[in-house]
Amino acid sequence: MFGVRPKRTYLTRTMPAAAAAATTIGPHDGPARAGDLIAAKVERLGTHDHVEDPHGRRVRLYPGDLVIGAYGNRYATDFYEGYVPTGARTHLLTAGGLIGTVAAAHEAHADPTRLEVAGRLVDERLRPRSLEDFARPLRPLSPATGSPITVAVLGTSMSAGKTTTAAAIVRGFARAGFAPGAGKVTGSGSGKDRWSYQDAGAHALLDFLDFGMPSTFGYPLNRLGATMTAIRDGLASEGCDVVVLEIADGLLQEETAWLARRLPGFADAVVFAAVDALSARSGVALLREIGVPIRAVSGLVTRSPLATREATAATGLPVLAPAVLAGGAAVRLVASESVVA
Repeated sequence: MFGVRPKRTYLTRTMPAAAAAATTIGPHDGPARAGDLIAAKVERLGTHDHVEDPHGRRVRLYPGDLVIGAYGNRYATDFYEGYVPTGARTHLLTAGGLIGTVAAAHEAHADPTRLEVAGRLVDERLRPRSLEDFARPLRPLSPATGSPITVAVLGTSMSAGKTTTAAAIVRGFARAGFAPGAGKVTGSGSGKDRWSYQDAGAHALLDFLDFGMPSTFGYPLNRLGATMTAIRDGLASEGCDVVVLEIADGLLQEETAWLARRLPGFADAVVFAAVDALSARSGVALLREIGVPIRAVSGLVTRSPLATREATAATGLPVLAPAVLAGGAAVRLVASESVVA
């Protein structure tokens, strides 16, 4: 009789088919590290009753299922604060397959799905496998390639509308005849984000998972800075003349704040996704203080005409709904750049 197959999650997307076929489950020994590939049994379902497969499809979970994911940390004010576990009992931090122990939870998600680690994934020589094994190298931009026009999207917090805004900007450039690339610099690996960019018309896509990180919380800041550059350069090498980069979480998050300070001279335009007018005013003020080329506000605030007017008055910037960005306003963000006729 056949048993139920292990369910591979989105975080295994970068593992080639040949490597996956040669992988087995070994003992769970040695120190746990972010990026380690892990097999874990579902002990009890909680908030996450599904995972995303390597293509991003939602896959229903059942108690007793064996899930293949990766250790990592999570910073999500609307969900979980979680860390690489120290024992065999742990939790499912994301539908993408991030495995770690919940330290704090939003009250709406106070019942995480519980896992028991079954073992590490090992190769044919019984060596533990990690997402680092399948990472792209962090290469500097070739002088022959040149830097593409770069638009960065930041936001007030999780769920401020950053991915929707970034996808709308991608759509606007694609409709105007450009070859836009989309990259997610920080966050937790998610198939739905990647599909959002692809559906919008992205010519090529890259994210931190392509560079060996299942999530970015807790990684060295210099590595995140190098990854941001490598994503831009990698998209340029694939023929993208415009690159749209999403930086996750809010400006008060350490990694986001550090990366924001590197945007002057790196990004040609920045769009800030805000929940309301007050957060738009605060975020824009912070970005102006560090010299970021902030060009517009978007995000959830644009759902309300009144809030949009408030944000316009408070920031002095255009407040553009995603549909407006997709309809042509995206190109005007960089109208002074030579790439735009």
